[in-house]
Amino acid sequence: MSNQALHLLTFALYAVLAVLFWRAQATGKAEQQNRGALGFAVAVPLVLHGWLLYDTLFIWGALNLGFVYALSLILWLTVLIYWIARFFYPLSCLLTLVLPLAAISAVLPAIFPDAHIFSQPASALFDTHVLMAMLAYSLFTIAALHAALMSLVEKRLHHARMPKVLRNLPPLMTMESLLFRVIGVGFVLLSITIVSGILFSEKIFGHPWQWNHKVVFGLLSWAVFAVLLLGHHLYGWRGRKAVHWTLSGFAFLVLGYLGSQFVLEVFLHR
Repeated sequence: MSNQALHLLTFALYAVLAVLFWRAQATGKAEQQNRGALGFAVAVPLVLHGWLLYDTLFIWGALNLGFVYALSLILWLTVLIYWIARFFYPLSCLLTLVLPLAAISAVLPAIFPDAHIFSQPASALFDTHVLMAMLAYSLFTIAALHAALMSLVEKRLHHARMPKVLRNLPPLMTMESLLFRVIGVGFVLLSITIVSGILFSEKIFGHPWQWNHKVVFGLLSWAVFAVLLLGHHLYGWRGRKAVHWTLSGFAFLVLGYLGSQFVLEVFLHR
């Protein structure tokens, strides 16, 4: 089977599962099914998506991290983390919201196949740097989704009827606890990414460390999450303040890589 067909098959499987999860949400059985056969079925498109990423991210021994490939990798990691976390948290509703995004990200490389090849020679430092960065992006994607949903639920609490998709979300306190755990791990990974980039820039990228838009936005994001974690630990920051700081930090992170890559590749064709 060709890669194009595999992309379409992965898209279709994610989409079908998304519909099934939405229907399960409507009947109130999503969490039960998420821990059962329906949840385990997510492993099928996850494996296919992972194989496609492996096949397209490594081209002739070099790393391909074009915009759509990086986005696809981040959404794959996001689904993977949710799929694993479902054994410990009631996350069927969150998985329901992520599956359609994963479906789109799985088919984008087939629609926009242009590659962005890193010319750096393969090395353990470079692989570690990129892996830490992608894991951090994925965790902060989850954190941003959590924060947005927490804000939405808080606003809807005073309404007589809650939308069906929001009725099966975990309690706000559980969501908040998970939010700060995800941010904490993501912050550690982002710190490793930044420190490794600064200390080993010559070995990783082939040139000394230098200021550019990615470094500036990465450091801004790191600073925002550092302040948030300190504020939460020392002053008990939570609720809307936590949501606003989380979304601000995530916005800087997106601008640092995905935003700049989108402009360079889509508009400037570079």
